[in-house]
This record gives sequence, structure tokens and C-alpha cells, in this order.
Amino acid sequence: MITVVAAVIERSDRRLLIGQRRKGDSSPLKWEFPGGKVREGEAPEAALARELQEELGVTLVKSAEIGRVRHHYAETPEELEIRFFAAAISESELVPRTFEKVAWALPKELGEYDFLAANRELIAQLATGRIKPADILDGAEETGVSRGPAAD
Repeated sequence: MITVVAAVIERSDRRLLIGQRRKGDSSPLKWEFPGGKVREGEAPEAALARELQEELGVTLVKSAEIGRVRHHYAETPEELEIRFFAAAISESELVPRTFEKVAWALPKELGEYDFLAANRELIAQLATGRIKPADILDGAEETGVSRGPAAD
């Protein structure tokens, strides 16, 4: 089984960050939450921090797991376990390095986007307000991800 992490990043205006896969990627032009595969021996939170840096050029400040789903896409031999995290980042500017485009969408608007199938249950919970990422993060501690030496 392949473990994948995905970040649900919510701005102060309640909009969530989503990204559209590039035309040449698997599942071209489908929408998803930023993230990617966990490497062997890597903690999920460390993978989330690494993926956000690689995909968007942002730093993960804190995260809290909000759900898991197992999904098998017909075009892949292995089942995926996707771990979704409410995530806070330090930067307000994004550099979308791996997406066709990114968008900030209200939870109720998520259904208007053509998302990957594995995201459907989470999208329904976000759209109906059963999961509120910012509220979950309010109770979470900052991640233990190293950000280099502390400034004096």
C-alpha cells in the first residue's frame, strides 16, 4: 500500500486551497489538495512539510489529521491510503510549481470542481461544515518539523 498525505489549507476568509493537476500528469486536470507520497521511513507530517515546500514553496507551521481514506485507482496496481491534514502555512504567497493552476474555493464551491475520486468523502464533509479545518487547527500544536536554527 502507498501512503499519501494531503493538506487542507484554509485562509481567514474560509477559502480552501486546491490545485489542478497538469495535463501530462496521471488523472490530468483533476483537482486535488496539495500533497504527495510518503517516502519509506518518513513520518507523515514530515512528508506533508516536504511536499508543501516542493509543490508550493511554503512552510508548514502546524497540522492535524482530519481523515483517512483507502482508494484504488484502476490505472495503479497498489491501493492508496490518503491521510488528510488540516494545515497552516507561514507564507501568504504561493509558488505553484507542480500544478496547472491553484484556486482558493469556499467549501460549498468544492463540488463545482472535478476532483480525484478519493477526495469525494472529505469534500462532502467540508462542504456541509462537518469538518472545519481552521477550528481543528486551533486546538493543534505546532508541528515538530525542523525549520533550521532559531534566530537570536
